[in-house]
Amino acid sequence: MKSTFKALASLALVTVLAACNEAPAPTAALATDTAAGPSFTIRFDESLGTAPQDGRLLLLLSNTDRDEPRFLVDNSLDTQLIYGRNVADWAAGAEMLIDAAHIGFPINTLADLPPGRYYVQALLNRYKDFTLSNGKTVSLSPDQGEGQQWNRKPGNYYSEPVAMDITADGRYEILLDQQIAEIEPAEDTEFIKHVRMKSELLSEFWGEDVYLGAHVLLPKDFDTHPEARYPLMVFHGHFPSDFGAFRPEPPEPDLEPVYSERFSMDGYNIIQQQEAHNNYLRWIADDFPRFLAIEIQHPTPYYDDSYAVNSESQGPYGDAINYELIPFIEEQFRGLGEGWARFTYGGSTGGWEAMATQMFYPDEFNGAFVACPDPIDFRAYLTMNIYEDENAYFYPSDFQSITRPGRRDYLGNVSSSIKDQNDLERVLGDRNRSGQQFDIWEATFSPMAEDGYPADLWDPQTGEIDPEIAAYWKENFDLSYILQRDWATLGPKLEGKLHIYTGDMDNYYLNNAVYLVEEFLENTTEPYYAGEVDYGDRAEHCWNGDQENGNHLSRLRYNWMYVPKILKRIEESAPEGADVSSWRY
Repeated sequence: MKSTFKALASLALVTVLAACNEAPAPTAALATDTAAGPSFTIRFDESLGTAPQDGRLLLLLSNTDRDEPRFLVDNSLDTQLIYGRNVADWAAGAEMLIDAAHIGFPINTLADLPPGRYYVQALLNRYKDFTLSNGKTVSLSPDQGEGQQWNRKPGNYYSEPVAMDITADGRYEILLDQQIAEIEPAEDTEFIKHVRMKSELLSEFWGEDVYLGAHVLLPKDFDTHPEARYPLMVFHGHFPSDFGAFRPEPPEPDLEPVYSERFSMDGYNIIQQQEAHNNYLRWIADDFPRFLAIEIQHPTPYYDDSYAVNSESQGPYGDAINYELIPFIEEQFRGLGEGWARFTYGGSTGGWEAMATQMFYPDEFNGAFVACPDPIDFRAYLTMNIYEDENAYFYPSDFQSITRPGRRDYLGNVSSSIKDQNDLERVLGDRNRSGQQFDIWEATFSPMAEDGYPADLWDPQTGEIDPEIAAYWKENFDLSYILQRDWATLGPKLEGKLHIYTGDMDNYYLNNAVYLVEEFLENTTEPYYAGEVDYGDRAEHCWNGDQENGNHLSRLRYNWMYVPKILKRIEESAPEGADVSSWRY
């Protein structure tokens, strides 16, 4: 992006009051508290619509022009600045103020903002009201086909970035006059089909029509083998815009190499295209087994996916996926439709979902391949034990204030704390409306509070943990505890089905929970769990069990890497008379 950010064209829309020689006439809209610091008056243009708006108004400041400020806010060491506030019934043309009274990250108040030149942008993450089946009304940001990304959500209002010289007591005006465009839906191809299905269960819960989607990868020669019925592989994970890592075409011959900071590798985009093409070649090979593979779209107003379980604040997503969507897909694309012929896998969020799905619907699936899962034992909820620790942000100490780390690299270097991560979420949205990681865990694992929003596990400002909410998490979503509590009845249904993988230097300390689960599983009897737990030496998030290749490759091979173990499982466990041949053409 050019450094000017169309600044000259946009200056007509932005008035830098601090640069004027005369002070502006005092108005109610521009009045600020006694706290020092610059203030920003924001309006949205009538060209965007005249209906009053509810939502989260965000102010973004950046000291670099390498991209728009809305794309430069995160928990990395080079994050830029963000400030936020709620708006309700905001009329077109009306002025809305953000100043030192409003929360920010990582500098938590504009009063402490160093003067200087910044690239400035504002964005409104728009909310709408949902009246739930229990009668409660909540105001949330509906997904618009983008996977709950506030900075890319179609329909959100924003301003073009403009370079400003910010002073300690300056007053500035910003006009939102842009709107993020709608997303073009993915198109069907020979191998990839896209389905969308209204969920009756979720529509009843949310008080309006709710749809689930999926990208379905069809086996080779699907149309020429009408007699074949297929096993189903369910790939859980974050919101997929299309079926990933599958490309019939070779890599573009003149593709410009792009450096990957995550993997410290130049030309990773070329590697991705080559791997996607290799996956296509595997898929059509004569000796490759034929099956259906699907990636599910199930975003909620709280996150880019639902965590694939039933919960108080999000509704019956587990039942909707497993009893509505999956049978719908199997009927449409000739799936075998039986538990022995279904398998699930995924990494990170998808790893937790794969394990939870196998546990909560044990007869519906015949194996879960659980990579780098989100916390599966809340005694190791990242770097805290929610049952014994009193504070999520700080280690106990009489005289020190030591924050709990939230992210590290493979050498242990910490780049953010749990408090840092939660502070950013607090700016993006209160009442668990940030669309980020800790808020979705609460939207999934917590009971519903009296106001209709998820109850907080801890005080968002202080980090003080609520033991009653922790107890609810334990009984309903602590997968390790549930395994131990219910092993007498659940164990026989899970024998041979759990395969868990993680790097021993997972960036988010997720390996700590896996250690605790492994300790229990290895000591199980009647039955012994008969699965596997494996670790990658010094491997970061999200290692998935490949001891031969780095994660930069194995993360692109989910739909192929577990096939040998799946085939072995089918051979060992398919019931007498099961169709184990029509799909082996």
